[in-house]
Amino acid sequence: MLLARASVVPDVQLFTSSGTWTKPGGAIWVTVEVQAGGGGSGGTGAISSSQAAASGGAGGGEYRRGTFAASALTDTVSVTVGAGGSAGVGSGSGGNGGASSFGSVVSSVGGAGSSGAGGSAGSSTGYAGSIGGTGGSGGDFSVRGGDGSNGQQIGGAYFITAGSMGGVSYFAGGRHPSPSSTTGDTGFAGLDYGGGASGATSGSGSGSRSAQDGGVGGNGIVIVTTYFMA
Repeated sequence: MLLARASVVPDVQLFTSSGTWTKPGGAIWVTVEVQAGGGGSGGTGAISSSQAAASGGAGGGEYRRGTFAASALTDTVSVTVGAGGSAGVGSGSGGNGGASSFGSVVSSVGGAGSSGAGGSAGSSTGYAGSIGGTGGSGGDFSVRGGDGSNGQQIGGAYFITAGSMGGVSYFAGGRHPSPSSTTGDTGFAGLDYGGGASGATSGSGSGSRSAQDGGVGGNGIVIVTTYFMA
């Protein structure tokens, strides 16, 4: 007669902030998932009645995954979780997303922050988005962070600004920007985990407008799953 073996539930530890992983007793295999933070978006400066501006979206953070024999890992491993990049103030640039890592075993790179945008009177002007995180190390599978899309100013005597989407990550979709506007809006925060922030907009409409800040990037995460012999 065949005897069914009882299954052993894996140990799953989620790190949303930096800390230390301790290897559980009886561990056989360990899968490590490392998601870096998304970039913050730049803001837009104050504009006159003849100007408009729209900053580009920030890049999403890189994701990397690997599975390792538990015996190849030390008993404790330092875990670093990258924070989302800071928001640009006024026409300042957004900050880069922080790198995440599982010791020296797996590391991933945060998304780039986008540049701030000053006012322009051009009839059609683009404001570049920033690149997604890439270039980490370790693991056997990786996904590059998505690039932020470009901001766009459209119009002649009457300016309209089209917001820019934040870059995607393995865990997060791109953050949608404010709809096309003749007034403006701040950038929207990137989604957890690792999404890039959307760009800010300043449209002139019929008068001057105040500065608009960018958005912060989505925070990273590290997930460690340990498997045991049944």
